[in-house]
Amino acid sequence: MKLMRVTAPEDVIKIINDNFTALAAESVPLDKSGGRCLAENIYAPEDVPGFDRSTVDGYAVLARDTFGSGEGIPAMLECIGEVLMGKKAPQIKEGQCCLVHTGGMLPEGSDAVVMIEDTESTGTLIQIFRQVAPAENVIHKGEDLKEGVLALSAGHRLRAPEIGMLASLGVSDIAVHRRPKIGFYSSGDELVDYHTGSLAPGQIRDSNAPALLYLASQMDADIEYGGILPDIFETFLEKSKSMLEKVDFLVFSGGSSVGSRDFTAKTMNELGKPGLLVEGIAIQPGKPTLLASCNGKPVLGLPGHPVSALNIFAIFGEKIINRLTGKAERTFHPTVSATLSRNISSRSGRTEYVRVKLQADKDIINAVPVFGRSGMMRTLAEADGLLVIPAESEGLRAGTKVKITLWD
Repeated sequence: MKLMRVTAPEDVIKIINDNFTALAAESVPLDKSGGRCLAENIYAPEDVPGFDRSTVDGYAVLARDTFGSGEGIPAMLECIGEVLMGKKAPQIKEGQCCLVHTGGMLPEGSDAVVMIEDTESTGTLIQIFRQVAPAENVIHKGEDLKEGVLALSAGHRLRAPEIGMLASLGVSDIAVHRRPKIGFYSSGDELVDYHTGSLAPGQIRDSNAPALLYLASQMDADIEYGGILPDIFETFLEKSKSMLEKVDFLVFSGGSSVGSRDFTAKTMNELGKPGLLVEGIAIQPGKPTLLASCNGKPVLGLPGHPVSALNIFAIFGEKIINRLTGKAERTFHPTVSATLSRNISSRSGRTEYVRVKLQADKDIINAVPVFGRSGMMRTLAEADGLLVIPAESEGLRAGTKVKITLWD
């Protein structure tokens, strides 16, 4: 029997980056761009804000008119009126002030705002009980964004804050990379649709499909599920060719056994050049993973065991989707610091992903390993996240400070 040639995880990521590129750009309305990645740099077409603004409700003043004022010796300033929202503010002179609301335009001649709770009105005279410094409670023209500066870089994923910022710049349509369409097939004669009620002897409900489809949707991809492929090579190849024509990324779930795994690998080489790129990854769980490039489209063969399948797709499937969406590489991943509750042994030479649940004990967060075979869904449902043990390590001792990558 042929031995599996495994590739280090970091080399698999390099293969993904070298072989797959972002999908074509398209212009979409700003309010439909959430979750998409910019296909171009965005430069500020104007100053934001476009005028000096107050950050509080209060009185616009010339700061030096308030110097020395306090509870016992308030400054007395003449109020000349109110700045109406959306209107040009009146000009003030020395010894004068003007009522201004949060976001309102700062009157010409003023350089600070005294909060309204630090004042008292006596007719047109305003008593100021606290001195302010120049620029206090003021945001200046262009302080947020200067005209011409880089506002967002290509590859930036658009969230609510970015969409709001672009709206403030007057952007109504935006160039983003096309959302990838992913085709999914499960494979294996033992599998039946997860809606199946009573199982015949030897049958297993396909739990991978709904879990993987949800995971892909979280990654901002569109999905087409093709069902369960039988262990018949001609059918396997025909349906795979048909699906690959319609999608940007094809995923097989299953095919870990010797015969069906050979179907998947052979199919990958038949679907287009250059074909199979990776025939195993030095990782646990998920070693029997296949990756191919078929006429420029990624094809990923996941192990059939649910834990392995979700683990691999969460790591390498996301990397592929990020390449297709044009998402810029992250230099970090959100983690939680925790204390390992027990010793964990690990085999040197492969990266290991250990499922853990987190337990709070006063001010300490403990990471408790959840052990179980790769076919046991319960271990995933109990886990809050994953602990990564590097390939060069032979394990970790209880009490070690570790970083846990959370399941979303």
